[in-house]
Amino acid sequence: MTIMLIGNKCDLSHRRAVSKEEGEQFAKENGLLFLEASARTAQNVEEAFVKTAAKILQNIQEGVFDASNESSGIKIGYGRAQGPSGARDGAVAQSGGCCG
Repeated sequence: MTIMLIGNKCDLSHRRAVSKEEGEQFAKENGLLFLEASARTAQNVEEAFVKTAAKILQNIQEGVFDASNESSGIKIGYGRAQGPSGARDGAVAQSGGCCG
């Protein structure tokens, strides 16, 4: 399994509860990927997805994951088409939440 630990709100360093070094050490000790990100500024948000996907691909290529077995949680192929708002199957995207 590939898990990334993300330290959120890195744009609010003055309110930090856990140091970057502590987060990195915890991730290393537990076999996790680590990145700090900010939903407000979008810092490292895309990179978190890219790094996680890259690690999953690396695990497939190294034979750690069996991509031919759907019970591994991996499906090979293209996803369903997305609508103009990015929502799948014509679902309407809702505004609101923390960032919108």
